[in-house]
Amino acid sequence: MKVKRLRTRKNSVVLNRSVGGDATIFIVLAILGVFMFLPTYYLIITAFKPIGEMFLTPPNFYVIKPTFQNFIDLFASMTSTWVPISRYIFNTIFISLGATVGCLIIGSMAAYAISKVRFPGSNTVFQLIVYSLMISSTVTGIAHFIIYVSLNWLNTYTISIVPIWASTLGLYLMKNFIDSSIPDSMIESARIEGCSEFRIYLTLVMPLVKPAWLTLMITVFQQVWNAGASNYVYSENLKTFDNAINSIISASGTQGAGAAAAVIMMSVPITVFLITQSQMVETMASSGMKD
Repeated sequence: MKVKRLRTRKNSVVLNRSVGGDATIFIVLAILGVFMFLPTYYLIITAFKPIGEMFLTPPNFYVIKPTFQNFIDLFASMTSTWVPISRYIFNTIFISLGATVGCLIIGSMAAYAISKVRFPGSNTVFQLIVYSLMISSTVTGIAHFIIYVSLNWLNTYTISIVPIWASTLGLYLMKNFIDSSIPDSMIESARIEGCSEFRIYLTLVMPLVKPAWLTLMITVFQQVWNAGASNYVYSENLKTFDNAINSIISASGTQGAGAAAAVIMMSVPITVFLITQSQMVETMASSGMKD
């Protein structure tokens, strides 16, 4: 009797597909990847095009005479602002980190409580959270404004950070991942051993749901980084780098400076993703558990 051998790669068993099947999947994904990367590629090369090449018809997908003049013009405009550009950069970093860390902590703790503590009405609370995902922020704009005025949050850092902590998308993501990855028997065993709920959350749950909170961290950071200043912030000293760049581009009206600014703004989220994506893939593949 002929025994079919399993395919292995790096001492691990892989899906028993044919080589032709793997090659087909690779080619299809490569083509899709190229199409998805095209807008980013075109934006990058536009940042290095001189003015004469930007308005060619049809546009070129390569640069004939690369130049850094667009970046030079952008930074020259930055130095002419009455608020130091370092202030805008500090505001952006401070708001992005504060919003991301707070959203991660509050979202993960609330998700653990709803998933494993089983308090009265936990299912109802979770259903309300799911329904809130369908409500547009425009609908609640007036209610938010009334709340912010009553709390005296207008024109402060708080209004750019704290509302992000209430993101229901992060809580929904964490709750579902905890449900599927951590069995109730493990939580009960830890409680029998005398562990407090906070210790179970910190030392048992969080390491096992690393893929979920890494994904949440990247999503929130990218969202806040690219969001610009809050509509309720009026002081120039409290606005973000994105808001300053948009003002500079509107004043200069040059397409090259806009492309250079976009490249600078997207470089940080892309760098964060590249640093963490290998850990996300690795933990997503190895951290699942079953009863």
